[in-house]
Amino acid sequence: MRPDLPIETTLEVRDRCLCLKVQRAARALARRFDDALRPFGLTNGQFSILMSLNRPAPPRISDLAEFLAMDRTTLTAALKPLQRRGLILVTADPEDLRGRLPVLTDAGRDLLVAALPVWRGTHDRVDALLEGRGQGDLRGDLEALSGQSPS
Repeated sequence: MRPDLPIETTLEVRDRCLCLKVQRAARALARRFDDALRPFGLTNGQFSILMSLNRPAPPRISDLAEFLAMDRTTLTAALKPLQRRGLILVTADPEDLRGRLPVLTDAGRDLLVAALPVWRGTHDRVDALLEGRGQGDLRGDLEALSGQSPS
């Protein structure tokens, strides 16, 4: 140990750092949902992407990336396995042929319908762990930190 970086500083960061706590919680939640969705051949991230495409009109990739707090390159790479499985189609944007619009297919919708009860059950168990701890506040706080609103 060095005098200018004592163990107390490490303990302060451990106990105070919101990034560390949110990252640890996010990894633990991701593992829980990955395990639950594994029988459907989905990760929690893929489930979120597919569900975010369940809308009347397909979003532009840039809008979807912003909503998911991902960069476009990462999102484009994440869409490829879903496209190979026939769960989404990526079409040209008729308003800007350089743009791409990911569209949920019937197979993608069918998979979401099948996976949704498992997702809900997993979420019910997570909510039970948080019971009495102000879950609504947590959701609101996380939305505020992400810069997103629930709508």
